[in-house]
Amino acid sequence: MTDELRTSTRDLEELRERLTAWLSGRVGEPADVSEVRRPSANGLSSETLFFTATWSDGRTRCVARLAPAVEAVPVFPSYDLRTQFETMRLAREKAGIPAPRALWFEPDPGHLGTPFFVMERYDGDVPPDLTPYTFGGWLHDAASEDRRRLQEASVGIIAALHQAAFTARELAPYGSGGLRAHVDGQRAYYAWALGKIRVPVLERAFDWLEAHWPRDPGPDVLCWGDARIGNLMFENFTPVAVLDWEMAALGPRELDLSWMIFLHRFFHDIAVALGLHGMPDFMRRDDVCRKYRELTGYEPRDMDFYEMYAALRHGLIMARVWLRRIHFGEQPMPDDPDDLVLHRTTIEELLTG
Repeated sequence: MTDELRTSTRDLEELRERLTAWLSGRVGEPADVSEVRRPSANGLSSETLFFTATWSDGRTRCVARLAPAVEAVPVFPSYDLRTQFETMRLAREKAGIPAPRALWFEPDPGHLGTPFFVMERYDGDVPPDLTPYTFGGWLHDAASEDRRRLQEASVGIIAALHQAAFTARELAPYGSGGLRAHVDGQRAYYAWALGKIRVPVLERAFDWLEAHWPRDPGPDVLCWGDARIGNLMFENFTPVAVLDWEMAALGPRELDLSWMIFLHRFFHDIAVALGLHGMPDFMRRDDVCRKYRELTGYEPRDMDFYEMYAALRHGLIMARVWLRRIHFGEQPMPDDPDDLVLHRTTIEELLTG
């Protein structure tokens, strides 16, 4: 088994040639695209490419996002790249969030084999997933006041997005919203992602949600969707870029808050399981909710429910990712399908209270 997760089957040199031809047509003059490369931590959902674009107006460091090829066994059934592109623009212009500057959206799949968009590239520190930041490194080893500053700034990103005033037209691409529609969408994703495979621990989690449904889910806002510090780029513990908007949706505020809290718990639990200390004082629920309340005046509610839902949603994605690894021969199919969920023990603990 390899530690690397395969995310693409496309040839980089061919992509460079195609990007060069596309950019020349886009700017209306001969242009040059540098060597195209994938980041060391390429995303699991869409494909990410780094390159530098040069033409008479100057030189721009760029990131392109492409939907994955079908043969790469995509994590999600569809990729609305136009909405991702517009979400970054809205977040930057309407909420004052440092989302990357959106440069071009290309709907024609003829150029690279799929629609894609290009955004400006930024530099900074990102808490890594592989090896998890909870094992050690710049954030793990930082002074407690710096970790707290980063935590509160990260919550501030969510608060700013939720408090922004968007028009009905701007929110139309995200559908009607609502917690019920969001959970129903995850049920549909489970059927698509796992096919004929049944994962009992995930089905028990769905049943638990129905038995503990919030009396009042609260108002819908535009949610980031993948709200976690691994999708933030920092400079001196301050966010300078907010990345990965493919899961943006209309829904209760708690969707983002619980996702940020749970994703840290996920990486912390991995560290503890391996005998490490982890980061037990970071991203605690009470601290995150307290800061959010200070910034917005809104009291988060039903957080037990939303933490279970975050664990379930992450379990669905992890099971799909594991099936991709099995497909590419990177690991065998487990005897127990619950083992497709890396954090099954955490879900089981939540199920038993």
